[in-house]
Amino acid sequence: MTTTATHLRTIALHWKDLHEAAGQPVQHGAFGLGLCGYLARLDELDADQQEHQRQQAAHLRSLERDPIQLGERPVPVRLHILDTMRAVEAALHDTADQIASAVQRPPMAFAPSSWPAADRERRNQLARADAADPRRWRWTGTRRPVPYTALWLLARAEERPGPFRPLTGVQRDQVAGAAMGAADRVERALDIAAQRRTLEQRCACGGAIDVHGGEGRAPLAHCTGCGRIWTEGGVAAA
Repeated sequence: MTTTATHLRTIALHWKDLHEAAGQPVQHGAFGLGLCGYLARLDELDADQQEHQRQQAAHLRSLERDPIQLGERPVPVRLHILDTMRAVEAALHDTADQIASAVQRPPMAFAPSSWPAADRERRNQLARADAADPRRWRWTGTRRPVPYTALWLLARAEERPGPFRPLTGVQRDQVAGAAMGAADRVERALDIAAQRRTLEQRCACGGAIDVHGGEGRAPLAHCTGCGRIWTEGGVAAA
């Protein structure tokens, strides 16, 4: 539960940061960007490959600045941040829809007309309040903001009071999986988590190249074969 709670709080706390990052210029010191670009230039590219890359870059820049597609922005929009936000929003809302349909109990029924007037009014007041309970998940109307959805799922995972049945083990796993995947996307997009990946490109010696970075640190790569180390500035050691 601690891990699921941490993931959901991470999403809620950093959602505003994603909004702000979406409109910021690309940071070339982010994990892997500058370094991977440097490593890619170690190999000689033929003229056709270079022309393809130029065309692709021009196309992406046109998408970033297209006011019809994305609206007027003071600076180019960072498309990978927007993609992250859309993916996280869809994952959390779909999970909340499914969980609510399984564990949210129906509102209390209104009193039958045969009840005495006073009793009927008291019961109907309770029924109206139950139906309007703000803790209920709504499938219609405006979608809730992502931080609300994350905290709603957290409340269900922690069995907070409300018109809900406890989650089953399968449902807990479902929430945990969605929370972990969404938090991982947020952390990678903002570069706030330590990361490590192995590039498809191989070193000249044939060894695999591992890249380390994240948490605001400049990325660093090293060959697992010959031990060569690269930074964004070039070869640091061989």
